[in-house]
Amino acid sequence: MSSEVLVSRPHYDSRAVALGVPERETPGKDLQPSSGSATAGYRSAKYSPAEWFSNYHSILQQASRDRSQARSIQRESRTLNQDTEAATVETQAQGTLLLGQRLQEIHYWKSELQQHIQQLLAHTQALLALKTRLEKALDATETPYAIATDNLTCRSRRPGPDLVLDPVEEELLKEVDLIRSVQALLKRTTAQVVTQIKMNREAQQTLESDWSDKKQAYSWDVTSGRHSNTSRDTQLHPGSASMQDQVSNCTSWTKFTQDNLTKASQEQQASHSLRMLVERVLQDTTDDLRTQSSSVDRAFSQRCAQLVEARTQLEMKHAQILEQIGDQERNIVCVQQAIQDKEAPLRVAQSRLYLRSLRPNMELCRDLPQFSLEGEVRQIEASVASLQQQLIEARSSLSHLEESRLTLEKDITCKTHSLLIEREKCMTQRKRYPPVSALAGY
Repeated sequence: MSSEVLVSRPHYDSRAVALGVPERETPGKDLQPSSGSATAGYRSAKYSPAEWFSNYHSILQQASRDRSQARSIQRESRTLNQDTEAATVETQAQGTLLLGQRLQEIHYWKSELQQHIQQLLAHTQALLALKTRLEKALDATETPYAIATDNLTCRSRRPGPDLVLDPVEEELLKEVDLIRSVQALLKRTTAQVVTQIKMNREAQQTLESDWSDKKQAYSWDVTSGRHSNTSRDTQLHPGSASMQDQVSNCTSWTKFTQDNLTKASQEQQASHSLRMLVERVLQDTTDDLRTQSSSVDRAFSQRCAQLVEARTQLEMKHAQILEQIGDQERNIVCVQQAIQDKEAPLRVAQSRLYLRSLRPNMELCRDLPQFSLEGEVRQIEASVASLQQQLIEARSSLSHLEESRLTLEKDITCKTHSLLIEREKCMTQRKRYPPVSALAGY
């Protein structure tokens, strides 16, 4: 031990220094150490009794304070643990409940989207079927158009006297104009159907995209709802609670889906209206074409009946003319024979007059026989002249009868040819007219 005199040191509380508590004054720090050379080698104590008492009393007090503070912190910790546990359980339960409600809401809108997608798909399929019917109906009109134009072409080859603008010609022209109008209408309607199909598919694609997003969101929320405190697939994501950029709120989220559904409903209504329009167009065009076809057929039947009646009358008149020609020819022969029969009496009378003109002198007398012979000659010559005039008239009549015969035969041939065109070519070809089902697109 050092023989130097030990002086007292101030007491430093290391805990107070560590805790930042101001240093307490050590009692008796102003006390002077005892002096004396005789006890200098035995003075090994660092503190006085008062310091010793003060030191352990301060240690006891500090321990009491620390114990009291620890108990307070423990009480607060237990209370805080209970409160935070209850709050955590409540907020987790609330989050789970809200996730369940959100899942129900997503499922509802997803079901609505699915329903409208199916409805749009059904409308689109129906429009595709109507588009096929319109195309078939348009193709079916080519046959009536070809028939009508061919009928007009065939009838243009009728002989001159029968080349008239009759009711058949008028009905055929009406039919050609009607078919052209129907074709134009069917083309416009087909274009409308194609446009509506495109709009339906765009709306369906929008709904399918929304439905796909909701399906994925539903899947994530289902997975989120299944997480619990004992789940092993959970981990910390410190930045997940921060607000993401360009996120929607509940109002905009609902409005987005409602707008899509509203647009889909509008397209469905438009598709329904267009389907009704197409059905009405197909029905009206079919009825119009069949009605006009019936009008043309009736006109053809009436025209054929007129041609048959006209040909029958011509044939009857032709038979009468032939009979009259025969009678006239026989009449000419009779008149010629009558003229020839007058030649002998005329020769006799003229011969008598000639011989009597040879009488000599006073015998050349204009007696009664002379007068009678002269009258006979005049009478025979007048008869021959009348007969010759009658012969000329008979021959002229025969010539006229022959001309009438030729005219009748030409007209009969004309009517026969026209009837062949009308009945054998045109009406036979019109039997190929498409049925109602083909004109309706089936």
